[in-house]
Amino acid sequence: MSNTKKVGVAFEVEGSIQYADDSVVSQTLLNKDTGTITLFAFDEGQGLSEHTAPFDAVVHILDGKARITIGGESHAVSKGEMIIMPANIPHALHAEIKFKMLLTMIRGE
Repeated sequence: MSNTKKVGVAFEVEGSIQYADDSVVSQTLLNKDTGTITLFAFDEGQGLSEHTAPFDAVVHILDGKARITIGGESHAVSKGEMIIMPANIPHALHAEIKFKMLLTMIRGE
């Protein structure tokens, strides 16, 4: 599937991004002043180190299993589950097995 998504055209989300060995792959689907929607594919053992974001973010696991730490509390999340990462709270992600996620970041109040 092409990396370019057209507004108003249906597409299959999970199949829109592929895993890459020893890597984290990302693809921005929508980037607006009000927020972003980004697909990620993490190979097993990969992750994002602890960081903060100035906006709330919703993670929807599309495939696999991850460990997401928010404010020092660890959460196991699997395919079909969602978790909200609040603004300005440190968080990190780690692929226990390879996983795909859809990240929706909401800007503003």
